[in-house]
Amino acid sequence: MLPLRLMPTRHSPFYAPFLAVHTAGFLPGEGIESTLRLPAEGESTAAVLRRAEVDVIQSAVSAAWTAIEKGVADFPIHIAQINRCDGFVIVGREAEPDFSWQSLAGKTLIADHGHQPLALLRWAAHQNGSDLARANLLHLGSAPAMEAAFRTGQGDYIHLQGGIPQQMELEGAGHIVAYVGQGLTPLAFSSVAAPRAFVESERLQQFLRAFAKAKAWARESPSGDIARALTSLFPALHIDALTAAIAACQNLGCWNGGAAIPRADYHEAERAFLGAHAIQSAHAYEEVCHA
Repeated sequence: MLPLRLMPTRHSPFYAPFLAVHTAGFLPGEGIESTLRLPAEGESTAAVLRRAEVDVIQSAVSAAWTAIEKGVADFPIHIAQINRCDGFVIVGREAEPDFSWQSLAGKTLIADHGHQPLALLRWAAHQNGSDLARANLLHLGSAPAMEAAFRTGQGDYIHLQGGIPQQMELEGAGHIVAYVGQGLTPLAFSSVAAPRAFVESERLQQFLRAFAKAKAWARESPSGDIARALTSLFPALHIDALTAAIAACQNLGCWNGGAAIPRADYHEAERAFLGAHAIQSAHAYEEVCHA
């Protein structure tokens, strides 16, 4: 049997359960060899999957909604939930123990303009009684470009996925002032997706058993142990920054729950995207997810 080829869409400790299913040896326990391909900057995981260069990807149910609304029929099916809350971080130039979302009014926020990150940033601001229309949202492209701009003095705040914010804080280059997902109702943020052929194969249940174990391990193990198991994947992060990023995900409850994508989480994500005007209409759970 050929190795199962895995690929995340983004590379962050936030996806530790997906990374660990390969790196920490959970798939071999189910008799599956695996490889892990990390995304190059600007590389489309969906395109790589369509070319049959990988078998299983990290994605989000919102990617399926976008595909449906563009008229795409052959989109991957979402088979397991990785995260049930937003793992992005707001970093400021100074420590702000009394930070509120209203603090962004009149300030420049270098924001990740990816479809889901921006939609849920707007949703989180709204849920916290703020309106991002009052802030200057700067679109600078990739996360490395955003980070470089902030480090050289652009912007008052920056919106980044976990890992780099903790590294910046460790270096004194910024201070974490807020976690976007904190205090919000759990929702289907990121998930594992695969082509329909994989969903109908015998490897599906093997993968789901391994992933459930990896997710429980990421949720319940000491953050330092997880960091040490994943450190080779994050050479740019100091082990203390990696540990802090993993601990933040655990504290937020990102990896709570089992492998299945709960219908309640799916519909809460749908509510957030509709509220942020990021999708046109609701889409049936059965059309997107493996039940």
